[in-house]
Amino acid sequence: MLRYLIRRLLLLIPTLIGILTLVFIMLEAIPGDPAVALAGDKATPAQLDAIRKSYGLDRPILVQYLYYLKSAVTFDFGRSLRTHQPVTHELHQFFGAPIELSIAALMIALIVGIPLGVIAATRRNTPTDYFSMIFALIGISTPVYWSGIICIYLLSFRLGIFPIAGIMDSDISLRHITYGYVTDSILTGNWPAFKSSVYHLALPAIVLSTIPMAIIARMARSSMLEILELDYLRTARAKGLADRSVIIRHALKNALIPVVTVIGLQFGGLISGAFLTETVFARPGVGRYVVTAIGARDYPVIQATTLIVAVLFVLINLFVDLLYAYLDPRIHYE
Repeated sequence: MLRYLIRRLLLLIPTLIGILTLVFIMLEAIPGDPAVALAGDKATPAQLDAIRKSYGLDRPILVQYLYYLKSAVTFDFGRSLRTHQPVTHELHQFFGAPIELSIAALMIALIVGIPLGVIAATRRNTPTDYFSMIFALIGISTPVYWSGIICIYLLSFRLGIFPIAGIMDSDISLRHITYGYVTDSILTGNWPAFKSSVYHLALPAIVLSTIPMAIIARMARSSMLEILELDYLRTARAKGLADRSVIIRHALKNALIPVVTVIGLQFGGLISGAFLTETVFARPGVGRYVVTAIGARDYPVIQATTLIVAVLFVLINLFVDLLYAYLDPRIHYE
């Protein structure tokens, strides 16, 4: 296991270099001049040259690329071309909230999706099965931004169950450590902030969880149907084990292997989905920050955000691979 882990971590290096190189090429291929985006169309040539020199945009492409790789290795991405603030500091402020939202949405998707798929499989071709799969189909087919608007109108504006927007009540202060509001309220023991931040997090997390919840439910159902037909489960039933024990202790663990793969992929998608969700619910986060950076051709921000998301994707996939060995002892990585 240790050798496999070291080998996978070493493979991270060429993977991330390839991603960074691709991002650099794509940014260079975008038409337009970052200096013009910063100074405006009425800037003089002297002002544009000063901006290019100040941010190293006048250097040869190869030199810019090498500096870009150096910044990625040292996690020092310089200053934003737009705000002139350190990119690492700004990302620390903006990334906490969407990560927290993604984790909350994944937990809801797991809590609802896996039992829903298992129940549908054990009650195959019954109204329960049909209802579960129709629910999953609706969840997959509904865009997050549309379901968010509908939920805001029905559950917030009409019924008043959840707040319409925001991340916490304005009259509550919170000392930030991770910039995840629920996490920071726990770390600082600020329970009014915890209650308010959870209250504001609930509806966005439910909306964001709908698509992964539906996908997990469908995968859990398909995997359980395949496992339930295997001989060892018939033997377990023949020995007199109760159906509940057969399903939970013997079938579910083996059925989770393909489900875990889907969960890893969905968590990566949740991070990008959180960008849309935070826009609909007016939550502060990295989504609007990155969109603004793209419009301003703010290279350091775009490059740093891409690197962080790529690292998260790769680490999640690595964790999923390691989890296979726990779920199925027949899997070895040596």
